[in-house]
Amino acid sequence: MLDLLPLSAYLVLAVTLLVAYVIFGMAGFGSALIASPVMALYLPVAKIVPLLALLDMCAAVVNVSRDGRSAAWPELKRLVPLMIAGSLVGSALLLTTRPDILLLALGLFVIAYALYSLSGLKPQRQFSHKASVPFGLTGGVFSALFGSGGFIYAIYLSGRIENKETLRITQTTLIGLSTLTRVVIFALAGVYMDKNLLLLAAALLPGMLIGITLGRHFTLRMSREQFLKMLNVLLLTSGAMLILRYIS
Repeated sequence: MLDLLPLSAYLVLAVTLLVAYVIFGMAGFGSALIASPVMALYLPVAKIVPLLALLDMCAAVVNVSRDGRSAAWPELKRLVPLMIAGSLVGSALLLTTRPDILLLALGLFVIAYALYSLSGLKPQRQFSHKASVPFGLTGGVFSALFGSGGFIYAIYLSGRIENKETLRITQTTLIGLSTLTRVVIFALAGVYMDKNLLLLAAALLPGMLIGITLGRHFTLRMSREQFLKMLNVLLLTSGAMLILRYIS
């Protein structure tokens, strides 16, 4: 794969990954939202998903190794079992139903939530820890169905965690655990036996590392209000992309 790409295509992919992982470094999710549409111009979708899963896992490992002590581990202990259970439900739905309408419903919900949050009308109160049940299960379901669950966890965690750095690293850790599951599945299926895929991942690794470093740098200089505004704009974009995906 790598040797078939012209230099111009590789440069576009490298810049795209750098921008995508600036977003990941800031919010703890969103790399696929930025990178997938551009990567689809040069790579088959069947290669994009395992490639981004591998890079997301590596990005999460780097972030957790730097700041893992800052993660809200009680929240992770609540969410991870629910995420796994939701993933099993999502896998079953994928095999037995047409989940398109769920994609539209999720897109509309995420857009409505983001607009409500950006409007300033939302009262400043935290979610109850009991909200981890619907958010954890739903995030797992949609991760399995569409590979898109990070922004669901972001809604819950932003309603539970005050410190923006704790929020960022907790989100990153959760996404890392989620992508680890996908990487293991892809590995068992033999996807990573493709040497060209691994070479491409290695070639794009520097862009990912620079991106998450810049993202962390920017986040440390933002106020919580600025961070949440950025997060809600990303949620709004995610919802719009889901609806476009449903329409197409």
